[in-house]
Formats: sequence, C-alpha cells, structure tokens
Amino acid sequence: MTGLPDALLADSISKPGPDCAGRVVVTGSHGGIFAAFLAREAGVRAAIFHDAGVGLDRAGIGGLDWLAAQGMAAAAVDHASAAIGQAAQILEHGIISHANGPAAALGVVAGMSCKAATACLQAAVMPTGACPEVREGRTETTPEKTKRRLILVDSASLVTPDDAGQVIVTGSHGALFGTDPANALKAQGYLALFNDAGGAATTRLPVLQDRGIAAATVAANSARIGEAQSTWQDGVISAVNDSAAATGAKVGMPARDLIALALAG
Repeated sequence: MTGLPDALLADSISKPGPDCAGRVVVTGSHGGIFAAFLAREAGVRAAIFHDAGVGLDRAGIGGLDWLAAQGMAAAAVDHASAAIGQAAQILEHGIISHANGPAAALGVVAGMSCKAATACLQAAVMPTGACPEVREGRTETTPEKTKRRLILVDSASLVTPDDAGQVIVTGSHGALFGTDPANALKAQGYLALFNDAGGAATTRLPVLQDRGIAAATVAANSARIGEAQSTWQDGVISAVNDSAAATGAKVGMPARDLIALALAG
C-alpha cells in the first residue's frame, strides 16, 4: 500500500493495511456491499471505490448506500476512467461516477476527479456505532453424474489450494489487482469464472492461460458482481481464454452451460 498525505491507496480493500484507521482510502475494489463492509470494519474515515460498470441491479455500487446508512462517506469512479484493481491509476485518472449522501454533502459530485474528491473527503466525519456484519459465501457441491466439484465463492480470496482441478465460480472481477500474477487464482483450478466489471476486467485470463487454467468472464450487466450464485445462474460469457475455448466456451453463451460442460468433463 502506498499513498499521498492523508490518503492511502489499496489495490484491494481486503488488504487495507494496519495504518488505514481514520484515513481516506482509495481502493481498486468494486463498490459492492462486502467491499463496503471491509472498509467500514477496517475503521477508515471514507472510501473511494471502482464502480465496476455498475452492472446488474447496481451491484457494483451497492456498498455506497450501505455505508450511507451508517453515516460513512463513499464514492466510486467510472469504470471507463481507470482500471479496476489499480488504486494508483484510480487516484491519478479516475473520474467520480457516483457519490453517496455523506460524500455529496462534502462536495463530491459526478464528473469530479478522484484527486479532488479525495481532498473533499478529508473533512468526512468518522462513522460511529457497531459495524453490521456482512459475510461472503463459499459453497461446494458435486452434482450428479459429474467428474468435478463446483466451488462457488463470492470472492476469489476464498479459493484454497484444495480447489485444484475443480470448477471455480467467483463473484470477483477478472482483473489482476496490483502487479503480482500470483494474485490471479490461489488454486490450479480446471475452470475459473469472474465478472468483467464493465468489460475491461479480463487481465486474469491470459495469466491463467499461462498456467493451463481455463478462465472466462461474465458481463457485468448480466450478473451481480460479488455474488458467485449470480455468476452461475445469470451470467453471460463475455471473454474467454484459449483453454476455456477448448472446453466449449463461447462469448454470448450462458455461464451455466459452460459450467455444466466443465463439470461433466
């Protein structure tokens, strides 16, 4: 984590660092409810997220209203202005697309630069009271007449090495956060699915191709980012790597059809 005076940068809000309490954080994470919970739990003063293309049911910015209910200022930058998962780029180039009530009261408006919004948020009041708990889901199942387990994780951070060889469906965006290729996936899965966060969040796919892992993204407007169940049941494939194409993956196909192919082997 790096930053400017009075503001910190975190490529992922799941790793905000011990010095984030009371600070304004600019994060590469999407603005969904669980990401908002992590920011609130970490004790940050205010936060700027990536809007992940907003997406189905406005899931990419759902955390802004969740934080507003607790009196915490938060905003999100337009997915077209900066890459998701890259906090430094968001600070440098991000343009605000959405602000919640507490942030708007401090002067944060759509069209403002992320740098200007960060300056406004320095005056934010620290939220008080207990932080409501939000949990991410992880479920496993082995459907009948299939060769592999189906792993559903709302966040790729919940993947474990024991998931090797399985079909891994995530609610996470498909972009690397930071610059470390090891962040792409924590297991040698058979197939991995992500959300494209507005179209450009696909940089995990070539990295996973190099590891021999089939990978694809679903369109943000077809599935709620942060929800693996929605990726599985609602998602429409938007990008694939060569290994995924070899399993039958095609842009425009329902994710559930690709998953069924992968489970059957």
